[in-house]
Amino acid sequence: MQTIARRVARFSDLREDRAERVVVDGENILLVRHGDTVRAYAADCPHAGGPLEQGGLCHGRIICPWHKGTFDAATGNVLEPPPLVALDRYPVVVSSDDVIVAPRKQPQAVRHAAAAQPHYVVIGAGAAGAAACTALREYGFGGRLTLIGDDPHAPYDCTALTKFVLSADMAPADVPLLLAPDWLARHDVERIVAKVARLDVPRRTIHFAHGGQLTYDTALLATGSVPKLPAIAGIELGGVHVLRNRDDAAALVEAIGEDAEHTRVAILGGSFIGLETAAALRKRGTPVTVISPEKTPFARQFGERAGAMFRTLHERNGVLFHLDTKVVSLEGEAGRVHEVTLENGDRVAADVVLLDTGVAPATGFVEGLPLQKDGGVIVNAGMQAAPGLYAAGDIAVFPLHEHQEPLRIEHWRVAQQHARIAAQNMCGARHRYAGVPYFWTYHFGKNFEYLGHASEWDDIVIDGELERQQFVALYVKDGKVVAVLACERQAHTARLIDAMRGGVSCGDALALVQSVVARNSARPLP
Repeated sequence: MQTIARRVARFSDLREDRAERVVVDGENILLVRHGDTVRAYAADCPHAGGPLEQGGLCHGRIICPWHKGTFDAATGNVLEPPPLVALDRYPVVVSSDDVIVAPRKQPQAVRHAAAAQPHYVVIGAGAAGAAACTALREYGFGGRLTLIGDDPHAPYDCTALTKFVLSADMAPADVPLLLAPDWLARHDVERIVAKVARLDVPRRTIHFAHGGQLTYDTALLATGSVPKLPAIAGIELGGVHVLRNRDDAAALVEAIGEDAEHTRVAILGGSFIGLETAAALRKRGTPVTVISPEKTPFARQFGERAGAMFRTLHERNGVLFHLDTKVVSLEGEAGRVHEVTLENGDRVAADVVLLDTGVAPATGFVEGLPLQKDGGVIVNAGMQAAPGLYAAGDIAVFPLHEHQEPLRIEHWRVAQQHARIAAQNMCGARHRYAGVPYFWTYHFGKNFEYLGHASEWDDIVIDGELERQQFVALYVKDGKVVAVLACERQAHTARLIDAMRGGVSCGDALALVQSVVARNSARPLP
């Protein structure tokens, strides 16, 4: 059907520091001005639909307010995940002071394999694996590309499991996919659903658990992590669960059943998975008890005051805590768990137990490569672990900053950042990881964002009201902001994450936070 170009704005009204949304024949379109040029893109982030005009337009980068996906303002191409595909573009013309847009999406390139060699393999079909496949094709790899993983589902957004599936806001089958259902096939990515029994790194050979093997020229290892099972009696009882994938979430939903208000759940551990699960289940009225050896939830990550705020928020919503104690055993009847015994003598009734007891790198099948004691894979700043082998995500021990000890960061978006850097270098680039780690956590309708990474800090400077969950907290080391924790400040964090890429002082960060208020109060387009 023919589309008609329409005048959508006055050029003189557009600002170079803020994108604008317009609607043309039902199409939500983002206008981005640079000098005398205007570009028109899809206005909603392709990852989860975040309204891009509410984020940041900084240094030629469009930053989504929701999950900090970042696009090149000049092309619409992805610069930072979690989106994995470019923004749709629309034809736009500037005539005198009129901005005229045709609501017709311009076709995006489909990149096919041009040859059977070389053969690249991505081991792990999760967030990092999907990001690697898209980036490899985006950056010009035209050889054979194979994606291997034992999860039977197409790559999906696993952050939805604790946030929305367990609250019954979303069915397990409705968890969003990371790519269009036909993306792998259209871009000639071979998908193998199988468990890898052995990876012979020197010989560049993959041996499958069901038999058979596959050789490759270059591989990316992105297998994530596996739950650590504590050595406590009764762990084999029915009703004891872990939560790492969609099938685990479906099993937990089934175990809780329709009578959620009368199914008692004990969560062993107080990590983000555990407390997000607690918040999701309380939304359904499920009785939840969190048992953890920590004295204050999240104190190690965010400090005592912020940790106490999280605990208070959960307790106000009915979560019970047993902190600074350990589990001795799980007791059962007829093969099913019914009680948790603690070292202090307390007993907690439980029909379902979730083990939130940590994870370990999924690298037990790797041979011929030195690993850290915990199974981590040491990589350089370009994510390379050995000749012909790269690693990304939970398993990767990488240098976040120069002249500092390498570390592992178990964030979903960091895994995708790693994968994109690795893919670029597999295509011949020499790029270093220079991103800002980011994750978000969701509790009782409150979205908390964490930017950067701070193992220690000199001071925490708070703008706003921490206890009311309306704040930006700056974690400061030697005068520089090394991390940010924020709630209900998504426009602020979109600009902060851009500033942190080059380093930002506490004073400059506070000034930026204040400037966002003035910027967002400017007159909208008529």
